[in-house]
Amino acid sequence: MFIMESMGKKKARPRRSFTPEFKAEIVELCRCGDRSVGQVAKDFGLTETAVRDWVRQARVDAGERDGLTSSEREELAALRRENRRLREDVDILKRATAFFATETR
Repeated sequence: MFIMESMGKKKARPRRSFTPEFKAEIVELCRCGDRSVGQVAKDFGLTETAVRDWVRQARVDAGERDGLTSSEREELAALRRENRRLREDVDILKRATAFFATETR
């Protein structure tokens, strides 16, 4: 049974991270027009989707396309983290208030 389940499934590629400089070089290779996005991705062992995302984000950052810039995305992520933390703090305070309200009666 286990063998049948594992057949046809690709092993997940480990998540990698790349420096902004590396991404910029890949984007520049795609923009110069010598090779397609797919060929650049294949040459560097990257997924085509990742390279397309980098090219799209570079166009947004350059103002050539509508969307959130990289700095706006970072700010939004930071604000969401802070918002989640503050909501947790409020929830803890509500529970503490309810606890102490029942204790004092």
